Amino acid sequence: MAARRDRILIILHLPTSSPGRIGHWLQQRGFSLDVRYPVLGHTLPETLAAYRGVIVYGGPGSVNDNCDHYRCVLDWLDVPLRERTPYIGICLGGQMLAKVLGARVAPHPQGLWEVGYYPVQPTVAGRRLWDCWPEMVFQWHAEGFEVPAGAELLLQGLGHFPNQAFLHDGHAFGLQFHPEVTTAMLHAWTVRAADKLKMPGARPRQSLFDDRMVHDPSVACWLDSFLDHWLMLGAADEEKRRLAAE
Repeated sequence: MAARRDRILIILHLPTSSPGRIGHWLQQRGFSLDVRYPVLGHTLPETLAAYRGVIVYGGPGSVNDNCDHYRCVLDWLDVPLRERTPYIGICLGGQMLAKVLGARVAPHPQGLWEVGYYPVQPTVAGRRLWDCWPEMVFQWHAEGFEVPAGAELLLQGLGHFPNQAFLHDGHAFGLQFHPEVTTAMLHAWTVRAADKLKMPGARPRQSLFDDRMVHDPSVACWLDSFLDHWLMLGAADEEKRRLAAE
């Protein structure tokens, strides 16, 4: 009988980054986290057969930068795509997925940023998956992705960037927004990267905390449902492996 896969591969791009709220919730669900930092020289597994899923988080700079540790992840993404491992890409991680699938990732044509809470609305495809999408989500980015050919747009942005979530091949999600952010992370980001709050289109610092009080409960509710759905993708794949091994 195939072994139960209870590990989630987490890929982070800064030594100071953490898996945030998603990491806490996965551990509460009984999963262990295998956290890798390619920027520190950590290697990535040649197969994901021992993992329930993989999450690639956000990071500084651009997916288009000539950066060794970003190229390492981009080259490696063929593994979850080939093995159809459940995948979540958050902000930069979503842009990496889009880029590998042939879609364009670029800054806003007027140089605008999204830093803070911005309005969104689900597409018809998005509503088929969940009926509890939040109306406002937290953003921290200067670039956005186009939707890859063949992928489904799930969430539209009503702010500066129109594409906020897509699903590729039934198992790989690209998110432009940050559902993983905790209040502690919000404090850290707005201090360490305070210059980003001055960029065109960014919200004032205090509004980030005020808006979080109002909008984060609905983000948390959606995230709970989203993670349950995502983990079930891995469970279904695990059952297929078990039956094949019998």
